[in-house]
Amino acid sequence: MTKRWTVVDTPVGPLGLAVDDIGLCRVLFGAQDVPVEVDPLLDEVAEQLRAYFAGELVEFTVPVSIRRGSDFERAVWAQLSRIPYGETHTYGEVARAVGEPDAARAVGMACNRNPVGVVVPCHRVVGAGGKLVGFGGGLPAKRHLLELEARVRMEHDWLA
Repeated sequence: MTKRWTVVDTPVGPLGLAVDDIGLCRVLFGAQDVPVEVDPLLDEVAEQLRAYFAGELVEFTVPVSIRRGSDFERAVWAQLSRIPYGETHTYGEVARAVGEPDAARAVGMACNRNPVGVVVPCHRVVGAGGKLVGFGGGLPAKRHLLELEARVRMEHDWLA
């Protein structure tokens, strides 16, 4: 399948976005020299990301197309999508949730291989005791995403 690309400027730097005929298939942190193409699905993904970073969107609805990954990685990515906005789980908690309680390190590797970060929220996975560790976009980006979600969630909770 042919991928179509664009770049979105965000508070964590430029994100390269790729879609195929099914959905979003790649988010690339620090994208440079990515060919920008016109595509309605790319426009929708870009708009949802802008709304997310503006604190206006707490759940992505764009289709996702992940065509690679082991069964374990796919199970981890599915579990990441279940972590509520504004919350974190540890690598160990994710490992237990996918039925592999001793696989916290393997969960970390699966998070690192997540092809659609932010939309499939690997940034919501932290080390034991809430320690910020590991993130393909860099720890400052992970911190920004977590702080954004915590602030927005707190604002929503106060207004509810």
